[in-house]
Amino acid sequence: MTAAQRLAALDDLPARDLIAFTEGTLRALVDIMNQETTLLRSGRHREAGALSADKTRLAQDYVSYSRAVQRQLERLKQEAPDDIGMLRLGHDRLATQMAENLKVVATARAVTEDILTDVATQVARAAKPKTYGAAGQLTQPQVATGGIAVNRAL
Repeated sequence: MTAAQRLAALDDLPARDLIAFTEGTLRALVDIMNQETTLLRSGRHREAGALSADKTRLAQDYVSYSRAVQRQLERLKQEAPDDIGMLRLGHDRLATQMAENLKVVATARAVTEDILTDVATQVARAAKPKTYGAAGQLTQPQVATGGIAVNRAL
């Protein structure tokens, strides 16, 4: 199925079905983000990382559904006005959860960077020579420490 066919299929859904699919995906996305936030707060980063694939899939699905809702908004307002209101409330919950999640992720990242900086500083400090040479000067190390590389894509 091509992208155009998928879009057409979404646009052809009955109003209540489109809204139900969108709201179900929205609820699942809010739930998984809440789980991730809770795990990150408790320091369980590996478990939180395991949720990434599902969170990404749900976010992509939600974007597809919400764009379909935007394209069909006038029809949906006529056919299911109450459901549109519920969807807006769900979107507000998502915005609140995303803000909280981003705060926790930023805090976890800052803590991780602080730890890595402290480790790099200690490694560099340990690599400095601690003996004097014949001329009364600190000897230079034979191999300089290159520091620690960090993959920021993670």
